[in-house]
Amino acid sequence: MWIDTHCHLDAAEFDADREAVVARARAAGVSQIVIPAVDARNLGRVRELAHEHDLTYALGIHPLCVMGAKPGDLRCVAEALEQHGGDGRLVAVGEIGLDHFVAGIDADTQQHFYVEQLKLAKRAGLPVLLLVRRSADLLLAGLRRVGFPHGGIAHAFNGSEQQAQAFIALGFKLGFGGTLTFERSLQIRRIAAGVPDTALVMETDAPDIPPRWLYKTAVQRETSPGQARNESSELPRIAESLAGMRGWTLAQTAAITSANARVALPRLPRQP
Repeated sequence: MWIDTHCHLDAAEFDADREAVVARARAAGVSQIVIPAVDARNLGRVRELAHEHDLTYALGIHPLCVMGAKPGDLRCVAEALEQHGGDGRLVAVGEIGLDHFVAGIDADTQQHFYVEQLKLAKRAGLPVLLLVRRSADLLLAGLRRVGFPHGGIAHAFNGSEQQAQAFIALGFKLGFGGTLTFERSLQIRRIAAGVPDTALVMETDAPDIPPRWLYKTAVQRETSPGQARNESSELPRIAESLAGMRGWTLAQTAAITSANARVALPRLPRQP
């Protein structure tokens, strides 16, 4: 059975058919989905969805949301972590991190929210879901400065081989998804093929990061606005790319990546 370690099931793109999205995921063999929060306003929503659908969740403020955050939003995260610390469905602090790809987001503000949320995760005894986007070295520096001991997942990993090894050395797994399905994603595919078996987890980041068969080019988007929605049911097909790179069967890929996910996120429920 598969574990989607990163899916924004609360996103508006799923409002019309969320029940069906979860049903399709289960029919495809995805037994567990982690739903990360992105700002203080959806902390309650991700928890609600996790309980409603027998899934799991993470609490945090996304680096792309920090510019719109209010002064008390970090306190909201802290209070939610304290209030729900005994909730077995709460598996991590996230989605947090640094995004140095998108322009217009103050680097110091991102850094402040990142470090403060690392401290909250350390206090709560929870791993983190880290967005890594042209920011690996600064993320690693923050982990070392805080002395973060709980590891987690480097989500949508796109750094270098050296940076991959540095995250692994700090107890992190590397999250891979739809980008693996593009033959031109040479570095990401090389890292996914070469890191230790124990370092890999699967994710969709749905509704984002569509795999090759759902992707639309700029010309296609111009003539037919919108991009096909990614969802958790695509995970096994995405994983075929990883299986091919590593010489694994699909069953082996599911078993290995799911076991790794449970190491990274120890609160994930065990299969009966």
